[in-house]
Amino acid sequence: MQIHLFAVGNRMPGWVTEGFHEYAKRLPRDCELVLREIAPGKRGKNADLARIREDEGQRILAALGRDDRVIALEVEGKPWRTEDLAAWLADWQRQGRRVALLVGGPEGLADACRVRAEQQWSLSPLTLPHPLVRVIVAEQLYRAWSLLNNHPYHR
Repeated sequence: MQIHLFAVGNRMPGWVTEGFHEYAKRLPRDCELVLREIAPGKRGKNADLARIREDEGQRILAALGRDDRVIALEVEGKPWRTEDLAAWLADWQRQGRRVALLVGGPEGLADACRVRAEQQWSLSPLTLPHPLVRVIVAEQLYRAWSLLNNHPYHR
């Protein structure tokens, strides 16, 4: 099974790339985590931010597979404990479908992405910096995997 993290943004600071890859490389091949960066729209002084968000959303949707299980990361989504994520991870592995986790840009996800999503997951009621979300998601997926596999990391 593959988990794809679709995230709007590129040119992340080194600590973000290093943090994401540190946890992604710990996951085994049968639970591979792949980062798919979506180029952000150009934001300027008079930019139409709603249109930019919708354009970013269309690029995300175009990159998804038809059968992907899509989960939108949203502040308004449902919070999951580590045990919840581990149960979801086990379910995803049983189903064998590719999982697509969606992270929007500064203005959030386009409505079309929310509609396409089967679930909405909230990492926190706080608004988190989008670069940090990449690292948190990778770490939490590794933690959930370690819980399922009785690896001591999850403690």
